[in-house]
Amino acid sequence: MKLQRKHVLAAGVAVVAAATVAVGTGLGFADSAPTRQSVCSGSITFSAEEGAPAATSNQFPVGTRLRVTNLDNDKSAEVTVVGPSGSCVLLNAAAMELVREPGRNVIRRNVVERIGDAVVQPGAGRPGMVGDRPGSVSPPAARPVNGSACQGAITFFDEAAGPAATSDRFPIGTRLRVTNLDNNKTTTVTITGPSGSCVLLNSAAMEQIREPGKNLVRNNTVELLR
Repeated sequence: MKLQRKHVLAAGVAVVAAATVAVGTGLGFADSAPTRQSVCSGSITFSAEEGAPAATSNQFPVGTRLRVTNLDNDKSAEVTVVGPSGSCVLLNAAAMELVREPGRNVIRRNVVERIGDAVVQPGAGRPGMVGDRPGSVSPPAARPVNGSACQGAITFFDEAAGPAATSDRFPIGTRLRVTNLDNNKTTTVTITGPSGSCVLLNSAAMEQIREPGKNLVRNNTVELLR
């Protein structure tokens, strides 16, 4: 008789526990909300561009509105894409200040959300059109030459290592030659991981080709080394 009561009591406790977990999960207590879907992958960095918070992109047209959130401190910045670059999203200095952690130039854990589409002004034609003729809505920042493997400006992230780079399209181990066409300085780098850019140099590589005081190499060519 005592053994039977013990089994009944244990079964009752199990039912109550299961009900508690179910209620908690339904109210959002037992599990965290699902991670928001990011429209960009990889780390986010910034350019030295001045002005109000904004961004450039190699995926979104001028006028697109994006929300960038740093998951390490839950700070967000809403930016408008103002031109092309070599990254899915490259923040300017003001936007980076809104979301960065002190002393860090790269946001590795992030979410980028598209919150508004580009607005086409009356008479401007469809995106990718100038009037009624095919063309670019805005001119590219820098036109690559000699069959450059990447388009747009090149920037860097802070890393204590020898010259290297990350990329959103080249696999780890790929070797690239990056040339600053404004001073003809060149660096040869190996891809060491993923990022949100076609090529994102680390600080050592950037030091080899940058002009003094500039954090962006606009006029460049990137060559894939065999």
